[in-house]
Amino acid sequence: MTSAPDKRDGRDPQTRFLGTVKDTLLETLGIVVTVAEADRVEATMPVTKVHHQPHGILHGGASVALAETVASIGASIELGASQRAVGLEINANHLRQVSGGQLTAVAVPVHRGRRTHVWSVEIRDDHDKLVCVSRCTVVIIEF
Repeated sequence: MTSAPDKRDGRDPQTRFLGTVKDTLLETLGIVVTVAEADRVEATMPVTKVHHQPHGILHGGASVALAETVASIGASIELGASQRAVGLEINANHLRQVSGGQLTAVAVPVHRGRRTHVWSVEIRDDHDKLVCVSRCTVVIIEF
């Protein structure tokens, strides 16, 4: 199996997961990673009209994309050069509607195994109100 090149290759190892990544879903949704540590990953995402579903509120899929981003980055931080972390399963409970502002996602590991990781993610609004809770299972693949 041939793997696509990692768009973060060439970045400083200490900061390679921070910021956004050009030409990816992160850039499209405005996701910016602000903290990337082995035990905690944080990212922000604006909520604008492009993030809305037809009823004028945040689309649940945008929250799920944000949650999977922070979980996958967390699982990736300590991987070897021939390994990748990819989403295997995700669930999300959307607890509060949002129509604007900025969201902050915080992911922490629940389990780190050799082949799978499970991460818990909380997404909060500008007022620190819980918008979404998610659990993401990530599989570690070799290539």
